[in-house]
Amino acid sequence: MPIPEDVTGDEIDKDVRQELQSLPKTLAEDVAKNLVMVARLIDEDPEGAYGYSRIALRLASRVAAVREAAGFAAYANQKYGEALAEFRAARRMTGSVELWPVMADCERGLGRPEKALDMAGAPEVHKLDKAGQVEMRLVAAGARRDMGQLDAAIVTLQSPELASSSVQPWTARLRYAYADALLAAGRSGEAREWFAKAVESDRDGSTDASDRLAALDGVEFVDALDESEVEDQVHAQEPDQDQGQGQVEDAGAVVERRDED
Repeated sequence: MPIPEDVTGDEIDKDVRQELQSLPKTLAEDVAKNLVMVARLIDEDPEGAYGYSRIALRLASRVAAVREAAGFAAYANQKYGEALAEFRAARRMTGSVELWPVMADCERGLGRPEKALDMAGAPEVHKLDKAGQVEMRLVAAGARRDMGQLDAAIVTLQSPELASSSVQPWTARLRYAYADALLAAGRSGEAREWFAKAVESDRDGSTDASDRLAALDGVEFVDALDESEVEDQVHAQEPDQDQGQGQVEDAGAVVERRDED
């Protein structure tokens, strides 16, 4: 697969670059460039990212960072068995527990929520940093929902991190998951409150909390009509000037409120 000319390989994290020093220089550069492409594409083009990850894996399968990148690329493509195998390999190489939550989520993806819950109660969880522990809580709540245990999922998400007023990188996702679980349990009033709190903390737009909140408030987002459609609708009206202007304003609106009742 071609590598864009603007990719040098120097864009990778310094810790990964250090790992690649065990490889011959030219090989290390090739692997680095493919890892850069994985990171660049994984959100918008997961299939493309997966392709680059396979090249990196073929070139340097004994490098933990490569196995981890391959795992995330497979995970992004819902290849959960493959992702789990790569994450396990990376963990064996490094001895780190950092990947424990995503490994548990792979178990969910494979239809084994009970295994994910077992992992949520394992000693490894206590070795995770705060972000990892929150991620593990999200996975455990998801596993409870997989098993139809909505009330247990809600209780799982209730934590000091959820109650805290400070905004951390995980705050929006945690509040969103809690709101979604409340809504699934039919507690729409509480769900609305927590979707609103998720919106407040979602500084980078990592969730669609604002859309979910709007839906609960009865607001529907629709596409604006293009100019030709607006003009056609105007000409279709009676020649009254005020009526025509009103039609233009209505046709150009992008938000309309609907009566839920």
